[in-house]
Amino acid sequence: MDVGFIGLGSMGRGIAANLLAAGHRVTVWNRSQAPLQALVALGARAGAAPRDALQGKVLLSMLADDLALRETLLDGGALDAAAPGLVHANLATISTAFAAELARLHAARGLGYVSAPVFGRPNVAAAGQLNIVAAGPRAAFDALRPLFEAIGQQTWWLGDDAVRANAVKIAGNFMIAAAIETMAEATTLTRAYGVGATEFLEILTGTLFTAPVYRNYGAQIAERRYEPAGFKLRLGLKDVRLALAAGDAGNVPLPLASLLRDNLLEAMAHGDGDRDWAALAEVAARRAAATG
Repeated sequence: MDVGFIGLGSMGRGIAANLLAAGHRVTVWNRSQAPLQALVALGARAGAAPRDALQGKVLLSMLADDLALRETLLDGGALDAAAPGLVHANLATISTAFAAELARLHAARGLGYVSAPVFGRPNVAAAGQLNIVAAGPRAAFDALRPLFEAIGQQTWWLGDDAVRANAVKIAGNFMIAAAIETMAEATTLTRAYGVGATEFLEILTGTLFTAPVYRNYGAQIAERRYEPAGFKLRLGLKDVRLALAAGDAGNVPLPLASLLRDNLLEAMAHGDGDRDWAALAEVAARRAAATG
């Protein structure tokens, strides 16, 4: 299949490589040249501008946020230059409001749009084991199936309304942030009574909390291992803000999200923005040291 791919960050590189490995013809575009040339070395074609990635049957995008996607696809006219009948799957975490706007803009141009945000860190993306939540017109979703099979282990289709997939992804990332905060506060509490984080989390992640989120982030918190970042703390703050915005739009109070936003802002103020968002645990530790 002729596929365009925009956004070769830590997630996008592995995803695009798996599309190539599956035999698809991939045209890539990225702001920085180093990851683009790495994909060219694997057999991809380099696009000179974003619109070059919109000339096949399908476009996949993995850009950091609403602004990056808007600037790349809309402000420069790339979407207006898309091949007739193109289907676009956006794999990134964006706001529910922008997802609804994108669905309208694509439909007005006769293009397919599917929200398909993914769960998984860069190593999972590289292994082709992402979990994908997708929503949009069924025909567009069916056209994307071979690509989803190449990059993920399972895909959940949530119906025709593209916004649903973004709501699920935002809510899922909110839950991850809440789990990190819970472990941060709990380990700070046990440390005050002489029980180290490693010992405490080995007990809890081996009994009551055996899910990968607790095991993986628990190990990072116990070891205070925040670099290299699998998911940067500043992006976690962005996603918690997306949850709050979605809550506002749906009249859903999210008091825990407000707490997480403030704690993530405190972490940012201490220079942790480019560390893994497990570094949120340092907020509780600093506060305990200040009061102890």
